[in-house]
Amino acid sequence: MNGAPLPALQLRDIHLPGELPFWPPAPGWWLLAVIVVALLSWGVVLAVRQYRIQGQRARVMAALAQLETGLDRERTPAMLASISILLRRLALMRYPRERVAPLSGAAWLAFLDDSGGEGRFRDGPGQVLASGPYQRAVPADLDVAGLSALVRTWVHKNTKAAK
Repeated sequence: MNGAPLPALQLRDIHLPGELPFWPPAPGWWLLAVIVVALLSWGVVLAVRQYRIQGQRARVMAALAQLETGLDRERTPAMLASISILLRRLALMRYPRERVAPLSGAAWLAFLDDSGGEGRFRDGPGQVLASGPYQRAVPADLDVAGLSALVRTWVHKNTKAAK
């Protein structure tokens, strides 16, 4: 080997990369933003739906309270008809019109039992709704408290969430 010194290498110093820019964010942040917006939108939709259902339930219960008070005072077939009409209106809002609209008598009571009455419309205090509105006088053995509790239970079950 030659004893001559090697020439100095012309090396440059290490350069660090520049600072990452704040904008635009990385694709993962975009994905996270989309997921958060979707979840917030879904939460708002559920909250609005629940608010509407609670408002609907409150209006129905207020109307039912007025009918119960009237039934306690008057005990007329018209009051029984009004309770049945209230239930039918709620059923028409909740279930398909083709399923609810043609029902009357025993078929109406069967529908009420199937949709939350647990058999107490056909065999309990609710059976008066099939024939009571069409009689001259309300039956003397009418269980107003039982009918009211049954109707309130049915309304509560059918105003939980939309199907």
